[in-house]
Amino acid sequence: METDQYLDVFIEESKEHLQALNQHLLELEKQPEDLSLVNEIFRSAHTLKGMSATMGYQDLANLTHQMENVLDGIRNHQIKINPDILDVVFAAVDSLEEMVLDIESGGTGKKEVSELVRQLETIESGEAVLQTAAAVAESETIHDTSSFTLDEFELAVLRESEEKGYQNFYAKVTLREDCMLKAARVYMVFEALESLGEVVKSNPDVSQLEDEAFDLSFEMLFVTQQSMDLIKEKILQVSEIDTVFIQDFFVDTYKQVQDTTAETKETQAPVLEEKQQEAAAEKKAQNGNKTIRVNIERLDILMNLFEELVIDRGRLEQIAEEVKHPELNETVERMARISGDLQSIVLTMRMVSIDQVFNRFPRMVRQLAKDLNKKIDLQIEGAETELDRTVIDEIGDPLVHLIRNSLDHGVETPEVRRELGKPETGTIKLKAYHSGNHVFINISDDGAGINRKKVTEKAINNGLITKEQASIMTDNQVFGLIMESGFSTADTISDISGRGVGLDVVRNTIESLGGAISIDSVEGQGSTFSIELPLTLSIISVLLVEIQQEKYAVPLSSIIETAIISKSDVMHVHNQAVIDFRGRVVPLVSLKDVFQVPEVNEETDHYSVVIIKKGDKSAGLIVDGFIGQQEIVLKSLGNYLTDIFAISGATILGDGQVALIIDSNALIK
Repeated sequence: METDQYLDVFIEESKEHLQALNQHLLELEKQPEDLSLVNEIFRSAHTLKGMSATMGYQDLANLTHQMENVLDGIRNHQIKINPDILDVVFAAVDSLEEMVLDIESGGTGKKEVSELVRQLETIESGEAVLQTAAAVAESETIHDTSSFTLDEFELAVLRESEEKGYQNFYAKVTLREDCMLKAARVYMVFEALESLGEVVKSNPDVSQLEDEAFDLSFEMLFVTQQSMDLIKEKILQVSEIDTVFIQDFFVDTYKQVQDTTAETKETQAPVLEEKQQEAAAEKKAQNGNKTIRVNIERLDILMNLFEELVIDRGRLEQIAEEVKHPELNETVERMARISGDLQSIVLTMRMVSIDQVFNRFPRMVRQLAKDLNKKIDLQIEGAETELDRTVIDEIGDPLVHLIRNSLDHGVETPEVRRELGKPETGTIKLKAYHSGNHVFINISDDGAGINRKKVTEKAINNGLITKEQASIMTDNQVFGLIMESGFSTADTISDISGRGVGLDVVRNTIESLGGAISIDSVEGQGSTFSIELPLTLSIISVLLVEIQQEKYAVPLSSIIETAIISKSDVMHVHNQAVIDFRGRVVPLVSLKDVFQVPEVNEETDHYSVVIIKKGDKSAGLIVDGFIGQQEIVLKSLGNYLTDIFAISGATILGDGQVALIIDSNALIK
């Protein structure tokens, strides 16, 4: 079968199933009794196995098959989950990921996994079963005896025999597969037992046994004064008997098991019903959510074409304004509405949840914490935050490095944390949220923090700064030094991080996306790395403003409102101009001063102010006038105009003029 045409789909779906495997295994580690998770894991493994076999990747299929056997044993109570078993299953998932990545990069997907397969086989039939033999035997005893339904009379007989010093036994007899006369063998077993005591109950009942209405096994409860060994010997004297299992039967234990089983069923019934309803709802949702996969390059082409359309729309709107022809105005308005809807659809198509990136971290943190002998609680917030697909693809590696850095250098070992009076388990928080036209991602830990003195000494020794500069630098500026190329304060170099070649790459990657990174830290309490990324790299809504005779664009998503204020209402706090805006003190920023715009207009006795926000903070931007709201295409300034303060790009207006786009987040400290 020709499978090349399905390769992309296979790789994408395999990654999704591997992600699901990792996620559910992590949950299973926390809730080992939840067999619904094992079923989810089994389903993903089973689908992956089928897909791999169809595509001809036999190594992948074989390893998944062996993993599936172990999962089957777990869900059938033959294998009890423990950390060692989960480690092997996690290692198998890692190998599967490596194989899929190899296939994605054009390889054959082959990998030496014989040791891993051997370990899985051992779990399936060896040590793991031995480890849980006691538990299995116990559950088997409860299971076997509880299969009997005894009435009050039968219980009274068994209880009376106990009181009189008789012994109650449970026996399970299995006939050979080639047994020709099953009813005759049952009769002979009953005859042998009744010569030693009395059979109280059988399962199946006597009439079914006489009619041979059973498979190969039957069970009995009987009362006797003879030993267990003698009874077993007597039964085995009957020909065509394969195995005989005998154990004590106690009425109190039987009653206890019956009561527990009834309570469990009663408790599980509503939970089971709830899960069935959830599964039905999920299935319904899946049926209603039909999707197709689209190559990102095609979306890029569509976006480029749409950007051209938006620029032409702006030009048309301006012409219509000048000509003032009713029919032209009507047509342009209709075109603006349709293109607005179209724009919303195109942008939404490119947005994906950052959950895709965050999902890989719990598994990574688990393994790193184990390697470093640390205890880590990874907390994730805002995983539903959406970002442009192109940004998502690039942000994964920088985040991996920052989390590794927090684990290796930030959070202390449990022993050190105990001595410092901290909880043994360190916390790493990963938080994403929207603010204005940007997405912020914070990686914070409650570890050792950054030693300012150590960083400045290292920077002075490396010749990055002078002693005089160090004395006037803010904490944020000093902490920013650790992102300089080749800079590291690590006392020891580990395999995890600390080679001094990582954080500068992280900063370069983020800046190449039009973003920024800053560091905040308190020694002894922890550090926070804050990443600011543009929400999308294409079309945004802005408010066009005038500063003297120049035009600038302020992203609408950053604006709270606009206001005209009298200069007499401006106050000064610590040499900072502020206004009282709805009961809050809001600092004022003069864009004319920030961008050094030549003054050509006469001053008036009032200010036009754009109130902007960044998270909980706000500021008022002083401009000379408001032009109006408009959709613009964000264009980068190119490699020649980098690092321009508070400018995130430029756009071409309908009249052909160029307007700079203000990065309002940079103006709020």
